[in-house]
Amino acid sequence: MMQKWYPAIDEWMEGHKEELVRDIARLVRIASISGEGSEGAPFGRECRAALEEMLLIGQEHGFHTENYEYYVGSIGEKEKNWENTIGFWNHLDVVPVGNDWQYEPFCPKVREHFLIGRGAQDNKGPAVGMLYVMQCLRELGIPLKHELCLFVGCDEEKGMADLDYYTAHYPCPALSMIADSGFPVCYGEKGILEGKLIFSRRLSEEILECGGGSASNMIPDKAYVTLRRREGLLEEVRARMKRGGKIALREEEDRLVLVAKGTSRHSAFPEGSCNAIHVLAGFLKDLSGLADVDREQFAALERISEEYYGVNLGIDFADEVSGSTTCAATVLEVENGQLALTLNIRYAVTESAGRLGRCLDEAASRLGCAWRQERDSAPSYFPKEHPAVERLTGLYNALTGEKAKSFVMGGGTYARRLPNAFAYGLGGLRENEADIRAKKRLFLPGHGGAHEPDEGLNLRFFIFFLTILFFTHIINQ
Repeated sequence: MMQKWYPAIDEWMEGHKEELVRDIARLVRIASISGEGSEGAPFGRECRAALEEMLLIGQEHGFHTENYEYYVGSIGEKEKNWENTIGFWNHLDVVPVGNDWQYEPFCPKVREHFLIGRGAQDNKGPAVGMLYVMQCLRELGIPLKHELCLFVGCDEEKGMADLDYYTAHYPCPALSMIADSGFPVCYGEKGILEGKLIFSRRLSEEILECGGGSASNMIPDKAYVTLRRREGLLEEVRARMKRGGKIALREEEDRLVLVAKGTSRHSAFPEGSCNAIHVLAGFLKDLSGLADVDREQFAALERISEEYYGVNLGIDFADEVSGSTTCAATVLEVENGQLALTLNIRYAVTESAGRLGRCLDEAASRLGCAWRQERDSAPSYFPKEHPAVERLTGLYNALTGEKAKSFVMGGGTYARRLPNAFAYGLGGLRENEADIRAKKRLFLPGHGGAHEPDEGLNLRFFIFFLTILFFTHIINQ
């Protein structure tokens, strides 16, 4: 029965493609990095501006909008029957820009069939896409058994305080779907544990500055150290650099600045990245011109950051449901003369933050550190046996010819803060040869993905009629 709508849906989406891209670009132009808030702007002025712009877009498309104190906004009908409402959830905040962009991050550009700019893929593009799904369903007069409402938040990347506020003050839909993962259904998410390893000994006076990384959920693509310039050290640094590596040197009158280059990825999916903190620590630990206290700490940093599964910290737990725990060293700072390393840990669904913390305390003690936990977001799990999981996974496979299975991932979405919620798309569609060739022309290695430099949204994927069919399918069950 549903097949009769496919041509009309496909035609409608193609006919609105240019308008859709323009609306996404309006949001990408806003540098909505969640930060320190103020009255009327709990996550900063840019996040407030992004929410206002999204609600304006919703009004322009004929929907009723509500602003929940700039924590969350909604786009839908004025009167809501919460017990019969399906909520679509997206976020408007973005991760920090990072380094080495070839394109302007907040000046969106369409190159071939990619829209490039921070947030285009994660998660502003999908937010606008869901609005167009609702408009298409309305304008084609497709009969629905449930009411629909789009929700957008402003603090997903930093800690989801937006959802904490909303769920404490307002009702939630009967079922929620989050378009912020790969296809098919993501029915579970690993726990997220964050904190710092604080080294107990102070660095020597030879280390003037040291740091790396810009966000806890990004593998750092840059790390640096500033050394006091003195006789013998410069020569040793130059000699070490001749052996190769990803280290750049800038000489100043009284100091030497070493910059390590890596490649960034989302910390939940770190495979294939190169951690700049690891590169820097590996270079510094072997410099005989540095004090022993410095070399020993950089050696510990290198060991901690050399792998992504917590093996060297004794937290390499796994289970059949969610796979391996991941542990990424993401931000390096100096606090009161002591090195502080942020760890972003995505732990197995059946694991507990309490046991992880005890293991980290023991590992830190062996390394001459102290573990300071800062945030724990417990795992989420939507029943795999729920009919929606089977239907949506089956629909995806029927339309793509694949045999994909529903899954648990390390990334964190709003599903972990909402009742009766799971994630579904829009990523993970198979690239064709044209996509692969275009990406090679447009993006350097380690560029183009979510949380990477030159983040890009594949418009061929985005316009693909699957973006509407999965909603049509579940809404009519």
